[in-house]
Amino acid sequence: MNRLALMILRNLHHIPSLWLKLCHYAKHTDEYPEGEKYNHIRRILQLAVKAGNLDLVVTGRENIPDGTGFIMYGNHQGMFDVLALAVSYEGPLAAVLKKELANIPFLKQVIACTKSFAMDREDVRQAMTVIRSVTQEVQAGRRYVIFPEGTRSKNGNKMRPFHAGSFRCALKAKCPIVPIAFVDCFKVLDQKGSHPLTVQVHYLDPIPFEEYGHLKTTEVAALVQQRIADKITECTGETDLI
Repeated sequence: MNRLALMILRNLHHIPSLWLKLCHYAKHTDEYPEGEKYNHIRRILQLAVKAGNLDLVVTGRENIPDGTGFIMYGNHQGMFDVLALAVSYEGPLAAVLKKELANIPFLKQVIACTKSFAMDREDVRQAMTVIRSVTQEVQAGRRYVIFPEGTRSKNGNKMRPFHAGSFRCALKAKCPIVPIAFVDCFKVLDQKGSHPLTVQVHYLDPIPFEEYGHLKTTEVAALVQQRIADKITECTGETDLI
């Protein structure tokens, strides 16, 4: 059986009430605390992961900065990356997503509930507006995740080049960067079958602004991508990941 179908079938009795509550939160998002909305989203995704015959291995939670805004940057292997991140991170957490995802049911509601942003990479003015907004939110103490490849790699654990522009937010906000290494997450929804599967999420040592603030965006992108590649190599033995 397809794994996504398995996740849905095993949660059919939960879906109506969870969906209605999520839609209510999305329509009245300013009336509810951020943590309450995020915990509801986590509950939905936790049920999906549990139903999918998945063992989610998470390391490095102790590396997540406390009491300050920051941006996580991770390699992007597929839609399961977002599920794995939300399940493993207690949050709240928001994201910068490509505009093509903004109107997909469920994602649309999640974007509204988490104050995430959809970026049009073809519209320079709109992209700069998103960068300014995320910068302000991070400076105010909120946490965001960005996938600097721009789209999933479609090549297993091997990564696409990181877009340097994705790191402007961190440079402008002068905030810590938390690299995240997703390992084998592409297998969850991109491969056939629903056999038991182990996937990994690794929160790496944060990179303080003092360490990267003097670098160009291209150099910051290379630094973060190399640290993620090194972790994936450590976990899998795979090389030439960039």
